[in-house]
Amino acid sequence: MVAFRALHLDCLQMPTAEHNLLGDTAAPGRTGRTGRSVLDSIGNTPLLRLERIGRAFPHVEFCAKAEWFNPGGSVKDRPALGMLQAGLASGALRPGKTILDATSGNTGIAYAMIGAALGYPVKLFLPENASHERKLVLFAYGAETVLTPGDEGTDGAIRRVRELHAAEPEKYFYPDQYSHAANWQAHYHTTANEIWEQTGGRITHFVAGLGTSGTFVGTTRRLKELNPAIRCISLQPDAPFHGLEGWKHMATALRPAIYDDTLADEDLGVSTEEAYGLVKRLAREEGLLVSPSAAAALAGCFQVAAGIPRGERAVVVTVFADSASKYLSERFWQET
Repeated sequence: MVAFRALHLDCLQMPTAEHNLLGDTAAPGRTGRTGRSVLDSIGNTPLLRLERIGRAFPHVEFCAKAEWFNPGGSVKDRPALGMLQAGLASGALRPGKTILDATSGNTGIAYAMIGAALGYPVKLFLPENASHERKLVLFAYGAETVLTPGDEGTDGAIRRVRELHAAEPEKYFYPDQYSHAANWQAHYHTTANEIWEQTGGRITHFVAGLGTSGTFVGTTRRLKELNPAIRCISLQPDAPFHGLEGWKHMATALRPAIYDDTLADEDLGVSTEEAYGLVKRLAREEGLLVSPSAAAALAGCFQVAAGIPRGERAVVVTVFADSASKYLSERFWQET
């Protein structure tokens, strides 16, 4: 279990205990080594209080986990490390194996970063319409990439990976982020506990988008244990064809094996256009450059806030999966 120290400074917090996703804590006064490894810096991301953009809801505090503080730049560092640690522990990942998976980009970047740190080659299948910046980052880390048709989304990449793994199972370690329990467990053991401590237990609503569904499933399961009264709301694109990289329209997509649709108190749809508008508002009103999926998460928070009675105080927490650094070449920045 992850160790934490209690914090009571509203919702703009930096957790102080150091941990990895197996729950190790740094021993006070330990000598002999200086600094931390890149993998030890995964997790313990800040919780940002949004000051201005939610002013239409003065009775609601909006907070977001700034997951771009992870070394790979996104929330996906958490499950990627958890899945690879599970593979090492079981012996399924061992020298001579190549890490293989399908990705929309961020999990692939996490695999590539961790694979480089551990000395394992990485091969990834991703849609050809993944952002140019994501492809460059994967190349920089040395990952081999295979592009699949963009109109098939991540589902097309998943099908290709399954075919390759079935043909050469001994060559690859295939974590399968859409099915691996360590995906949601990473958030159960870290993300949820960080949110609980960073809000001093004041959180009333948790809101998150669905892709693999690991962030929502793991965080919700733990938060409900800590306080069953916390309302947990999942978000999806409002249409099968959308521009929210990493998110799935569950009714028309390959359903992740780890997804549990009974956990959500409510499920809401978010439009790509609304997310694009909020991306620019967050930059200009909060000084935050975030991804379209992060802005979509905030759009979902606003939908939730609209249903909270004015006389009721609420603390709504979401996850900003990554920053805008991998999306700056997208056209929506120039559109009015």
